[in-house]
Amino acid sequence: MIVETIMNEDIITLTPTDTIHSAVLIIREKRIRHIPIVDDSFQLVGLVSDRDIRDAAPSIFRTEEYKNDLQKPLSSIMKTEIITRHPLDFVEEIGAVFCDNNISCLPIVKGRKLVGIITGSDLLHSYVELTGVNQPGSQIEIRIPDKAGSLHDIAHIFKRRNTNILSTLVYPEKNGTDYKILVIRVQTMNPFMVVEDLKKEGYTVLWPSLPGISHE
Repeated sequence: MIVETIMNEDIITLTPTDTIHSAVLIIREKRIRHIPIVDDSFQLVGLVSDRDIRDAAPSIFRTEEYKNDLQKPLSSIMKTEIITRHPLDFVEEIGAVFCDNNISCLPIVKGRKLVGIITGSDLLHSYVELTGVNQPGSQIEIRIPDKAGSLHDIAHIFKRRNTNILSTLVYPEKNGTDYKILVIRVQTMNPFMVVEDLKKEGYTVLWPSLPGISHE
């Protein structure tokens, strides 16, 4: 999945000369947390968040004495060192960028022109779609050796049962062994016949785990 498939292209922007007050109004009205700042060519030049506004003018909501702070230009508070990505980057890599940099918003640019924006909520939504948990089905977790051909062999078992696979995920075991955990979401509410087939082929099924059903 690439970024342009999930990015929001309907972007609310302001310019460096717009006031802090205008940003406050937009954040309240649209219920957003970030506003990209662009120039006349729609090139990204800055980014303002609701936190930036609170930090820049913490007293403007308490008294008329500080109301002039609202008229300052956004250029006075916007961040200009911005992490960006390209619309053809992979969504999985974008997730790593969010985690590594502890950010909640990522502008997407082509050249320097702003073409989209991704938030943490967008990433979470895409994760739900990738895992298939928004569709009726069941989840099976299998401990598999970390070697070529494992996924092919297991997929053949599902094919024999005519069981449709919605999604697959693989992650390493926590103790750093030569095994991995394969998570398969299937389009059936009763996966136990496939589970029994897997066990007969010698695979360790970690889930579903019910009384009387051994992992081995």
